Formats: sequence, structure tokens, C-alpha cells
Amino acid sequence: MLFGTDIEGMTACHYAARNGNLEMLRQIYQCAEEKLTTEELKSKLLFGTDSEGRTSWHWAARNVNLETLQKIYEYAKEILTTKDLKS
Repeated sequence: MLFGTDIEGMTACHYAARNGNLEMLRQIYQCAEEKLTTEELKSKLLFGTDSEGRTSWHWAARNVNLETLQKIYEYAKEILTTKDLKS
């Protein structure tokens, strides 16, 4: 349910990023960390795409939401390895 998608392939994480809802992002990440493996966190949370290939990062950038971009970056640093960040 946490990563279910709508008709456009968007998850709750996409919507939170698109709308700049930092509290919703925090709750999604907290729940995901409890339930998902590191690989699932990467593939579903950070790199999960909608039907147009956009990630939550893309939505935050598209709406010029710097606070949301910063928060996603902070979560990415916790989850991703140095090798992941370089690629």
C-alpha cells in the first residue's frame, strides 16, 4: 500500500514531493525504513518513477521546492553508498 500507484504511476512519495509536504515525506521515509530493505528503499523510494519516468526528486525540482529537494537529498545520503551517489 505504501508504494501503490495511481493511474499515472505516482506514489504517495511523488505527491508529497510535488506538493512540498515535508511531514508526509518524513512519515513515508520513516515507515519505509521500518518495512523495506536497502535495495527496496533505493528502487521504490529514491528511484521509483511515475508513468513519465519522473522520480520524487524530479517533482520537487519541477516545482522549485528547495526544502523538499534538500530533504530528499538528506534521505538519499542515509540510504545510498558513495558509489551510488557518484552514479
